[in-house]
Amino acid sequence: MKYRHRNIFLQMILIGWVWSVFMTIAGCKNQEHDDTQPPESAPSTPLIPYVTKAIYAHDTSLFTEGLVFYNGLLYESAGAPPEYPFTRSVIGVSDLTSGNFTPKIEIDRSKYFGEGIVFLNNKLYQLTYKNQKGFVYDAITFKKIDEFTYANTEGWGMTTDGKSIIMSDGTEYLTFLDPGTYKPARTLRVIENGMIRDSLNELEYINGFIYANIWWKPEIVKIDAASGEVVAKLNLNSIVNAVAARKPGSQEMNGIAYDSATGKVLITGKLWPSVYEIDFQK
Repeated sequence: MKYRHRNIFLQMILIGWVWSVFMTIAGCKNQEHDDTQPPESAPSTPLIPYVTKAIYAHDTSLFTEGLVFYNGLLYESAGAPPEYPFTRSVIGVSDLTSGNFTPKIEIDRSKYFGEGIVFLNNKLYQLTYKNQKGFVYDAITFKKIDEFTYANTEGWGMTTDGKSIIMSDGTEYLTFLDPGTYKPARTLRVIENGMIRDSLNELEYINGFIYANIWWKPEIVKIDAASGEVVAKLNLNSIVNAVAARKPGSQEMNGIAYDSATGKVLITGKLWPSVYEIDFQK
């Protein structure tokens, strides 16, 4: 009987030990599972639905840096990278029907790389890339009437809210210049989902928002001009892919033009064969 009681006792100890080990392993597994729970999904920027309304011809020699409507005509500014000897630092009018480009202004490509343009107060303003210099022309005769310097390291895109000249420089900052003095009136830091949104390129001001191409991305972000918050964006990957398939060697999307008289929005890119008219809720 002593042996039987002893065996029962030992069995009870063994069962307790096994149970303890089991619970420990289970607890470790539960803890491991808790540690590997996926984090909450990061906030995403709302996408703006759009439709392609029309496709127009475009001069494929234009390394597009600026695109803007003025008095019903589509003006385009282009740069001239050394690796593309056929390109020119030029401003002119693009005909959407034929794709023909009529130059109005040309700057020395050996000295200047033409960047963004904007019309304001019967003047045409142009940025250069790394010279920290801008040029001002009469909007009718296209004769140069002034030039200015800016403190930004580089000059990229331009637009206007009707009062200030708004320029990008590839960072997360937009600079509002006084058109009379060319001095910064204020800067706007652009934030998307709590993170800085840099690589801001060509710009267009539409109804209180600044639309900006993102350098080397098939995206246009919609920025609140008062707060700097990115409130939505256009994903134009399907258009970019179609362009790449049609013309290998075409470069990134760049260029947004808004015609306030018709509500028409056009986009294009560097060395693109086409200009696209897209429609979306503005």
